[in-house]
Amino acid sequence: MAKTGKDKAGIYRQTLLDGLWRENPVFRLLLGMCPTLAVTAAVRPALTMGACVIFVLLCSNIVITLMRDLLKPHLRILMFTLTIATFVTIADLFLKAFQPEMSEKLGPYVPLIIVNCIIICRAEVCASKNAIAVSVIDALAMGVGFTVTLCVLAAVRELLGSGTILDARVMPRAFVPWAAMGMPVGAFLTLGLLLGMVNYLTGRKA
Repeated sequence: MAKTGKDKAGIYRQTLLDGLWRENPVFRLLLGMCPTLAVTAAVRPALTMGACVIFVLLCSNIVITLMRDLLKPHLRILMFTLTIATFVTIADLFLKAFQPEMSEKLGPYVPLIIVNCIIICRAEVCASKNAIAVSVIDALAMGVGFTVTLCVLAAVRELLGSGTILDARVMPRAFVPWAAMGMPVGAFLTLGLLLGMVNYLTGRKA
C-alpha cells in the first residue's frame, strides 16, 4: 500500500529531527569522536570539517541509494567504502587547491572521513534501505547536526582559549586566555561538560 503525502511528511520530519537532535551523531550516538576532539580548537576548521562531512554524506547517500538494489550482502561494505572514498578525495583535493592553509591545518582528518563512523553508519542504516528523498534528508540532518555540534564545541574552546570567535575579539583585553583550551585536555573537558549538559536536559525533559 502506497504511503500518503501525510505519511511521507511524517517520515521526513522524523528523519530531520533524528539527525539534528534525537540521534545527533556526537551528543547522542557518540560517533565521529576523532574529528570532534581534534579540529575544534577554533570555529573555522570545525566549520570546514563539518562542510566536508555534509558534502560526503550527501553525495555518498545519494549514490548508495541509487545502487541499493544492486548491492550484494558480501560486497556492500566494500561498495560503501569505495563510494565514500571517492567523495572524500574530491573534498580533500578541493581544499588543497582552493584552501591550502585550511587543508594543512586540518591535516589527515579530512582523508580520515573515509572511515568516519557517521558516514558508514548512515550508508548502512539509511541509504541502503530507503528512497532517495529520505536519504537526502537524513544526510543533511546528520551532517548539519554534526557541524553544529563541532561549531558549538569550537566556539567555547576558541572563546576561552583566545578570547575570539572566528578570529574576531569578543572577550575584553583584560581577559587571560585559558591555554588548556587549545590543547587536547580542553577538547575532552569541553566535550564532557557539553555531554553532561545534554544528558541533564534530556533527563529533565523525560
